Amino acid sequence: MSWSKLKQNLESFLSPALHGRVEYRATGYRYLPDKSGICYIAVDKKNILNMIDTTSSIRWYQSEQEIKNDPEIQIPINQEDLETVRKDTKGNVPEDRLQVIARSRKLSEYAKELLSAQAALSKSNFSDAANKFLSSSVEESLESNDILLNILALVDRRVGKKRIQNMSEKIKLKHPIVQYFYELRRSTL
Repeated sequence: MSWSKLKQNLESFLSPALHGRVEYRATGYRYLPDKSGICYIAVDKKNILNMIDTTSSIRWYQSEQEIKNDPEIQIPINQEDLETVRKDTKGNVPEDRLQVIARSRKLSEYAKELLSAQAALSKSNFSDAANKFLSSSVEESLESNDILLNILALVDRRVGKKRIQNMSEKIKLKHPIVQYFYELRRSTL
């Protein structure tokens, strides 16, 4: 599918409140075959997510330690997580330390997922992700681990006010760029 047709299809699914604010852009280099071009998503005429360059306004993490030490990341710990730690340590750990261990474990898992998602994004082809989004359901895109599919679903008009409000806990575990688009969409409700 040509870029103009793909862009037209994607923009037809934009939430009415975001129409004109969110744009999908691409540059191509016709006479330079070794240059693949750049795809990016712009909000209010500002490039927010570049598909090639990691120097966007959203924080990109270089290591697992950066993620673990970021005070802005809040990981919810539930009773099931505490029970798992209690079982693994055979009950020999004080209760206050269980919280610390459970949080550390969840942060490690989150960091690994976040770094792999960033790596996949920088190598991915925006057209492939967009075609996958157009051919799958919104639910699949929202539940996916693919950052681009999450973003495309969040700005979709088929995702209603109630669903947006009910996903606040799940969004905390997503990449910061997904959180950005979630907050953008929530601000339009």
